[in-house]
Amino acid sequence: MTTIDTSTDVTAGRGRGTGADRAVRRDRGVVDVLSHGFLLLWGALTVLPLLWMFLSSFKSNAEIVSDPWGLPGELRFDNWARAWTSAHIGRYFLNSTIVVTGSVALTMLMGATAAYVFARYEFRGRQLAYYLFVGGLMFPVFLALVPLFFVVRNAGLFGTWTGLVLVYAAYSLPFTVFFLTAFFRTLPTSVAEAALVDGCGHFRLFFRVMLPMARPGMISVAIFNFLSHWNQFLLPQVLLQGDDSKWMLAQGLAALSVSQGYAGDYAQLFAGLTIAVVPVLLVYVAFQRQVQSGLTAGQLK
Repeated sequence: MTTIDTSTDVTAGRGRGTGADRAVRRDRGVVDVLSHGFLLLWGALTVLPLLWMFLSSFKSNAEIVSDPWGLPGELRFDNWARAWTSAHIGRYFLNSTIVVTGSVALTMLMGATAAYVFARYEFRGRQLAYYLFVGGLMFPVFLALVPLFFVVRNAGLFGTWTGLVLVYAAYSLPFTVFFLTAFFRTLPTSVAEAALVDGCGHFRLFFRVMLPMARPGMISVAIFNFLSHWNQFLLPQVLLQGDDSKWMLAQGLAALSVSQGYAGDYAQLFAGLTIAVVPVLLVYVAFQRQVQSGLTAGQLK
């Protein structure tokens, strides 16, 4: 009886693959090349302007005008000093730090408590209240500027940091509640039930057990809120008119761009812009792992 050895042919065929498999791999390779090329282009469009702004902050005005794409002849830190003092960027930086810290803290406290209730408790009207919060995501800020102006003025909070903190928190609550509600739903209920059996009250359960477990999601939302509040220009421009000693950093940079644009002191302008951008970059670099883990944790249950 004759035995035909087909192992070599099978192995060879498996190594070569069929024509359909080769076509799939070829198409997948083309998609990978295009996607990676798009990401590289997007990264270049994001990084190169920031790098150019950072290098220009160390140039003289003559170097910026005559050789805008060249490297600075020397590191002129006096541009940063002039922007910090004479352009009052330091004062605006401190103002923004105080307001953003208060608004983010208030947003996270109110948003986390509301999201925890929506995610863990059943009560009449829960879905309606949740959808009212989520509906705020579809409401642009500029549509409410006029009524918001009169509401803040009638409340006696016009031109104050307190009014700005409350408005920041109000506009950040929809996204915070939407994100954290989904995150709290992924947390194990067995831990909460065990804590309740051990005599832990609902208030203590939230702050001692559930809130630490939601740390990745809390950090992610807090960073998004920080970036949104730090870069906000429209609301401070409307609600903090008049006294420039209370201005936010975005207002100060807008005034600096107008004044230094006419004066021709572009080095001071680039230094002020760099000072405003550096905290945003530092926060994201420091917490990028927490942001990624918080965004992906909601997918795991």
